[in-house]
Amino acid sequence: MNNYPHPLIAREGWPFLAGAVVIALLFSIFGGGVLATLAWVIALFVLQFFRDPPREIPQEVGAVLSPADGRVIKVEQTQDPYGEREAILVSVFMNVFNVHSNRSPVDGVIQKVQYFPGKFVNADLDKASSENERNAIVLKTSDQQTITFVQVAGLIARRILCYVQANDVLSRGQRYGFIRFGSRVDVYLPLNAKVNVSIGDKVSATTTILATLPQS
Repeated sequence: MNNYPHPLIAREGWPFLAGAVVIALLFSIFGGGVLATLAWVIALFVLQFFRDPPREIPQEVGAVLSPADGRVIKVEQTQDPYGEREAILVSVFMNVFNVHSNRSPVDGVIQKVQYFPGKFVNADLDKASSENERNAIVLKTSDQQTITFVQVAGLIARRILCYVQANDVLSRGQRYGFIRFGSRVDVYLPLNAKVNVSIGDKVSATTTILATLPQS
């Protein structure tokens, strides 16, 4: 199954890409040389950053999918401050070369969406989860399992985009937001979830199964 109701190049990047291409064209027409080459390199970087390719959606029962591309930097038991419970935290760090479109890890109904202004320290640091700008979604599955996923801004990121609100229904793999230029996503799982990834693993949004929830 494939969920792809959006362009191959994310709409969030169209103004940046258009501006980069116009500048590159102007340098090429009126100057050329090193500056023109550099401008086209920047335009290509913007193009790759805002790519948003289709992804196959695993249909395994109880699967919790990765909401982002990147590298797993944390797997630990901790407090979920948004769902107000003990949970297993899996953090995925996105560098500037990863796809930055965020997708729902499970099917369910959103209980609440909370936005917190904050700092922009390196998203690879532990304190980023509590000090950086972030947007948290708390969701209930049909089995009444709570899954919390949090968009966290990073050192370069300056804009978290979230397109859903409380009471919205999300499907696994559904696109719900975007973070511009380097960041991370924290996923808080129930304590009885079976985690399938380890620190250092590279994961892909939607296609990687982070964990499996027990079935009643």
